[in-house]
Amino acid sequence: MHSHENTVRLMPDVASQAQPHLAGALDWVGMDDIEVPVRFDAGDGEVQRASAQVGAFVNLNRPDKRGIHMSRLYLLVDQYLSAKTLDAAMVESLLREFLGTHKELSDRARISIRFEHLVRRAALRSGNSGWRAYPVSIEAQLDADGFRLELGTEVVYSSTCPASAALSRQLIQEQFAKDFAKDRPLDYSAVLAWLGSEQGIVATPHAQRSVARLLVRFAEGAPLDLIGLLDRVEQALGTPVQTAVKREDEQAFALANGGNLMFCEDAARRVQKALDADARIADFHVRLEHQESLHPHDAVAYASKGATGSQGWLSPTC
Repeated sequence: MHSHENTVRLMPDVASQAQPHLAGALDWVGMDDIEVPVRFDAGDGEVQRASAQVGAFVNLNRPDKRGIHMSRLYLLVDQYLSAKTLDAAMVESLLREFLGTHKELSDRARISIRFEHLVRRAALRSGNSGWRAYPVSIEAQLDADGFRLELGTEVVYSSTCPASAALSRQLIQEQFAKDFAKDRPLDYSAVLAWLGSEQGIVATPHAQRSVARLLVRFAEGAPLDLIGLLDRVEQALGTPVQTAVKREDEQAFALANGGNLMFCEDAARRVQKALDADARIADFHVRLEHQESLHPHDAVAYASKGATGSQGWLSPTC
């Protein structure tokens, strides 16, 4: 008969076994696309839960060490993001924990968090409303230079080409000259009917769905006010895409497009001016993309605050 003693089972750990022939420091090591829930207050005081994909990384500055402790990163991500509301202070604490669990291996940490946030948007005229899902990305890093966090999102809007509008107006003028002889008196009812007919409006300017991609760094202590950022940019552009649309809403949208002609350069300067005026934003980079209906290539413009910093996925060289 054998006695059973409580013993700790030793399991092999090959990651701790050095490989001198492959020694070298590594910029980043970790995991990407970790699936985890996040809790986020977008600035309206309501904490919304979303499904996120997370990248968690530290550097490996010990050439003699084979690997990092990836499970520690995963468990910290789960511990923080599943239970705590996402804000800058929480992300900084999480990155400090990354380094605390890798103090013998790493002196830099970073995280990326990607999810969508639903915002209810009112219709233009009808009194209805609907939901818009805005993509959110948070990129943060902690190193010897301190903590830095950037928030990215997108605004989708309509852009009507000023050149196309001018060319359309010219064709309408020419058609009017053909249909109404200049040596005859104009009949008000006939002109009014002509303006409401397909024969009168012979040309329309081309418009396209367009995207403003935003990357901002908020001032120290400022909240991650996503809704405030979206509102400011959508108001600057004037024609964000709609949710619930009745005929009166569609007509109001057509009116807004007609009075809001813009090239991509115009759109970029509008957003630049709007963000420059926001003291809560320390730095920003924007990419405006007009997905042309006239030709298969897009018109694109970039703008920034001018401060030094990462442009990430907004850089034209990426």
